[in-house]
Amino acid sequence: MYLADSRGTGAAVAPDPRPGRRPAAVPGTVLALGAVSLITDVSSEMVTAVLPLYVVAGLGLSPLGFGVLDGINNGVGALVRLAGGHLADRGGHRHKAVAGLGYGLSALCKPLLLLAHTLPAIGVVLSADRTGKGLRTAPRDAMIALATEPEYRGRAFGVHRAMDTTGALLGPLVAFAVLRATVDGYDAVFAVSGCVAVLGVLVLVLFVPRRIAPAGAVPLPEPARPALRDALALLRRPELRRLTVCATLLGLTTVSDSFLYLLLQREGDLPAHLFPLLPLGTAAVFLLLALPFGALADRVGSRRLFLAGHGVLLLGYALVLSPWHGAPAVAAVLLLHGAFYAATDGVLAAATAGAVPARHLGAGQALVGTGQALARFVCSLAFGAAWSLWGGRPALAVAAGALAAGVVVASFVLRPTGEVRA
Repeated sequence: MYLADSRGTGAAVAPDPRPGRRPAAVPGTVLALGAVSLITDVSSEMVTAVLPLYVVAGLGLSPLGFGVLDGINNGVGALVRLAGGHLADRGGHRHKAVAGLGYGLSALCKPLLLLAHTLPAIGVVLSADRTGKGLRTAPRDAMIALATEPEYRGRAFGVHRAMDTTGALLGPLVAFAVLRATVDGYDAVFAVSGCVAVLGVLVLVLFVPRRIAPAGAVPLPEPARPALRDALALLRRPELRRLTVCATLLGLTTVSDSFLYLLLQREGDLPAHLFPLLPLGTAAVFLLLALPFGALADRVGSRRLFLAGHGVLLLGYALVLSPWHGAPAVAAVLLLHGAFYAATDGVLAAATAGAVPARHLGAGQALVGTGQALARFVCSLAFGAAWSLWGGRPALAVAAGALAAGVVVASFVLRPTGEVRA
């Protein structure tokens, strides 16, 4: 016999055999996945920290060329997110398998950058790496949501994103140390990055459970596997549709980190060897605020905090465009940039988890993530072209105006249903 869970999701569950036991706000599975993300982000951010200067200063690409490359880096994975989320939903044990495939593919791509010295070659490697990211993101977030009680999801995603961001904080430091200590700095960064990525895959295999039951229940066989048309039909749900529309709309006006750091480096006249340290400011603030902002989302509502985070990003854009320059201005922009991520990244995943049935968590996360990633892909292309035509500051001014309009529109799109707690 199949019993609907207490959230009305229709998932096949049975009562918890340990009545009276208070569930952990942050389950061990979340901590294990956080460790995997931490290690993997060390690897990824080592490459991300040096890639803009490597291709612009080292290979001589124009801002438009880098916009194409950055668009690939942000958007290609979106094309496989839906497939990853759907495959993960077809049986609980596949969440780990699909995520493992994604982590493994990304790990294989890092050493291949040693052989890529042209835009097409680097684009192919980054496409494969982002394909791995696209495969793993939705299953990973689905596992976090499945393992956590609904009232603690904001906190659980906050803990995971804090651990993930610890890796983002360490990655540029490692890249900076490698660049300073080696002669062929870029090649050494790519080689070390590959070794670290393999370690992350091993942690996933050894410490993340193969099957994860919805929190507060033990698993029973699913009566039927979700079909692909069922996953796409999730957009008929008003809550998920509104989230997807708003994530896509705001993604169209979110300038990529790489472009923002390039602008800060040029405006602040920072030496090139300090460029890999710029992401540290964003990562440090994200790390400090991810958990408290996640807990805040559980109290005030994830959608409201998601919108507020984009307002904070708009303030950051305004500060870059202001006459205020120098180290204090750079620090202030990085502070706002990190706060933006803390208020939006895990918060959006928590909101999505509360808008779909448990058996479609992977597909639901993939739908919202795909819309956002494709929008950021378009934004990277458009911003790179605008920079080439008008310059960096005018391009950012246009993006800031579009973001302000997007926040206003999104606030009205989300308003009719009220606030849905993650």
